[in-house]
Amino acid sequence: MTTKWGIDLGGTKVECAVLDADNLRNVLIRKRLPTEAEKGYPHILSQIKKLVEEVSAEIGGQPRYLGLATPGTLDPHTHTMRGCNTVVMNGQPMQEDLSRLLGIPCRVANDANCFALAEALMGAAPAVQPDAQVVFGVILGTGVGGGVVVKGHLLAGRQGIAGEWGHNFLDESGGPCYCGKTGCVETIISGPSLQRFYARQSGEQKKLAEIYAAYQASTDPHATATIERLLENFARGMSVIVNVLDPDVIVLGGGVSNIDVLYTEGVERLRKYVFNPTPSVQVVQNQLGDSAGVFGAALLDA
Repeated sequence: MTTKWGIDLGGTKVECAVLDADNLRNVLIRKRLPTEAEKGYPHILSQIKKLVEEVSAEIGGQPRYLGLATPGTLDPHTHTMRGCNTVVMNGQPMQEDLSRLLGIPCRVANDANCFALAEALMGAAPAVQPDAQVVFGVILGTGVGGGVVVKGHLLAGRQGIAGEWGHNFLDESGGPCYCGKTGCVETIISGPSLQRFYARQSGEQKKLAEIYAAYQASTDPHATATIERLLENFARGMSVIVNVLDPDVIVLGGGVSNIDVLYTEGVERLRKYVFNPTPSVQVVQNQLGDSAGVFGAALLDA
């Protein structure tokens, strides 16, 4: 049996999944180990190697190739990691080191890109449009990110940042962003940003799910203002993607994607900002949930 192997590397856990290459929905095994990032970069690599060895022993087969989803980006010029919240990885030639350690070709990609690839090939996109040529995967959670898949292949870009719409400028009211700029998409419609907006308006701290429940009940004008801010700015930010890429399907992931009015009122407002006022793009919720990262990593050799 031909298999596809993926690793999802997080701050607290590293997960391996092996897929049947002839039936991607057939997940042969999933297994996790703690990342133990506090022990340093070499230890992270050793944990990945240990996990691959344990999975190999359990299924009686070796990987010929390994994909790795990370929260950072492999710089295509320096071939080193950057933007990793597991900071010991930054500046390290992780793809090269991992390939050498395991003795097989490895490919490292941002976890938002892996999300997009998984949803494009085996998740929400083929479920609504099997012949989709361009799929944009959106992460709306603690941060805002994205990935572009064209004809089944991930588009990385010259700098390795294709799809990073979360750091497009949107509005000054978002305030400073950790990236050093002001008013990024992420500062306005990420989950924490929406919660901070609500707190400034109301003087109360609430989780986004609670804010949305109050919006639905029409009992809290501050909740209404917060969700209105989300809908309007989601439409404005997403219109740039639609105008530039003209995707067939946009798949939303992350905690904010659970707000169901994004798929109705959010899409309706999109019409105000796009070049074509009647966009045929389908905006849908993800199907794979937390599995998308590790499945997308396994698909990196697609």
